[in-house]
Amino acid sequence: MIRQGYRERGTGNGGGRARSLFPIPRSLIALLLACASPEPGGELVRVTIPPGSGFRAVTDTLAAHGLTGSRLWFRVLARVRGIDRAVKAGVYDLPAGAGAWVVLDQLQQGKVAMARLTVPEGLTLVELASLADARLDIPADSVLAQARDSGRLRQLAVAAPTLEGYLLPETYNLPLPVTADGLVQAMADEFTRRWNPAWDRRLDSLHMTRAELITLASIVEGEARHDDERATIAGVYTNRLRRGMLLQADPTVQYAVQVARGERKPRLFFKDLEIDSPYNTYVHAGLPPGPVNSPGLKSIQAALYPTDVPYLYFVAGPDGHHVFSRTLAEHNHAIMQVRRLAGSAP
Repeated sequence: MIRQGYRERGTGNGGGRARSLFPIPRSLIALLLACASPEPGGELVRVTIPPGSGFRAVTDTLAAHGLTGSRLWFRVLARVRGIDRAVKAGVYDLPAGAGAWVVLDQLQQGKVAMARLTVPEGLTLVELASLADARLDIPADSVLAQARDSGRLRQLAVAAPTLEGYLLPETYNLPLPVTADGLVQAMADEFTRRWNPAWDRRLDSLHMTRAELITLASIVEGEARHDDERATIAGVYTNRLRRGMLLQADPTVQYAVQVARGERKPRLFFKDLEIDSPYNTYVHAGLPPGPVNSPGLKSIQAALYPTDVPYLYFVAGPDGHHVFSRTLAEHNHAIMQVRRLAGSAP
């Protein structure tokens, strides 16, 4: 039976590597290689080895894809090499005509085919699910269901309805076939792996919970377009929180609109700022109930270590950089300047 791994049995004299009961002449091995190998092709052939397959079934599958010559000699070669009980299940991209030796090497080593997925910073769960649907052919509903799984939420100590904010944006190489469970677990594991234990002590000094930190980081992620401004933006929101001011953060309203209407609006209008939602920080004081997207590590670090700045306001310019202000009067003046620049831009 095909198993996830195979360990050779000891010789009984200290656990050394198992030896064949009789020597195999090199000439015979050469003959086996020649008989088991088809003519070289060069193309990759995708083959699926289901869990629990016997090696005869594996050989039949390979032969059906033109990857073996003689099935008998292929099985004999696998037995001689001790691989017939060490093949790992999975999806493989095997080179046509590469020869039995190479094919057996890849099956033994478990060199399964991989899918590459780059998840940009700042995506919401709904957007991540759509990305997985488009790039990996995983149903979006399945991804969302896995992100709501109560067992996984308990495992990550997330006291929220979903893993919004706790699936780390990164480039992932995932073994085929990729499932919704596998994708979400990989992203959640990466979040846990990249979490620095020193950050827990930093949270204590900030008097913040991890959930509050990730929520603030998600707002920073939604606002920042340039890395050198992330800590300053975090500093502005930290100042507003300390003073009890409304955050008035557009990313929270965009999230509220997406939850209510199923779409994220790239541009907000004044009527959107009145939406009835606990995520609307133009109406409700303090941080919203949870993260509004998936922040990257740079935004998390900015929220952990915000720059000590005197600013309470900022407005984005045409190039994505922000103009920061201390007072409302300065802020209103900056808005007028930005509008003039935007109007004069080609």
